[in-house]
Amino acid sequence: MEVTFYGVRGSVPAPGPHTVRYGGNTSCVEVRLSDDSTVVLDAGTGMRALGSALLKRGRSTPVHLLLSHTHWDHVLGLPFFAPLYRSDTHIFVYPLANDAQELFQRNIFNDIHFPVSVDDIPARLELARPEKAEWRIGSATVRRIALNHPGGAQGFRIDDDDGTSVTYLTDNELSADNAKTSIEQLARFSDGVDLLIHDSQYLAEDMPAKLGWGHSVVTEVLRLGILAEPKQLALFHHDPERSDSALDLIGQTSQSFFQSEGKATQVLVASEGLAVHLKK
Repeated sequence: MEVTFYGVRGSVPAPGPHTVRYGGNTSCVEVRLSDDSTVVLDAGTGMRALGSALLKRGRSTPVHLLLSHTHWDHVLGLPFFAPLYRSDTHIFVYPLANDAQELFQRNIFNDIHFPVSVDDIPARLELARPEKAEWRIGSATVRRIALNHPGGAQGFRIDDDDGTSVTYLTDNELSADNAKTSIEQLARFSDGVDLLIHDSQYLAEDMPAKLGWGHSVVTEVLRLGILAEPKQLALFHHDPERSDSALDLIGQTSQSFFQSEGKATQVLVASEGLAVHLKK
């Protein structure tokens, strides 16, 4: 399995000189399975660059798009995804079938918010509706879990037949009041994965002003890492105000924390273009 980050910011794109190393595009991650299937996690502004990369590699179809939710920073790149405008492209969108239908027909491709209507999209779009808690995509089994975010969101675990695995948990507030899913449940869901990607938007000093906004404090994410024991933990969905130097420091202190706890987990601070090769 190969996991590549194309967008790592949260809430709003943040281009500029202070974010150039980690990147300013919003959430979009490509997962290439062992059978070469293409899975895309979220459709933030990073999806534009992903589309260009897929066309360049001659791998624009099929695409399996998993949406954590349909807030703007997670879907804004969809209209600029180049394979969408090719008649030979087949895109599966799931499992948010109802939300996805609203997204295509009313929220974006409606002649008001974007000049292309849903009926004019050349690609073949299929809104999949898995009936079970887990389903198959190519060589992998996919599972989902409810997250703690205003309006709702869901995370995913992908277990490939080659033995590699990744969990994607973004827009999730680990310390939320009346949480739908506890940190212990998320730890069991992510237990022993090769790569755990988690929303790490805030620092302790951001609280309590941003309590209830649906995102996690870095120290809470590290606690989840201690419980789940992934091989690698990727801090993700960075605050748009967080500079490259601030993210450097977060990465250093987070890795030191795991070392002090005697844990072997490697901390990654997600950046655009970062490719992680997972092997057993």
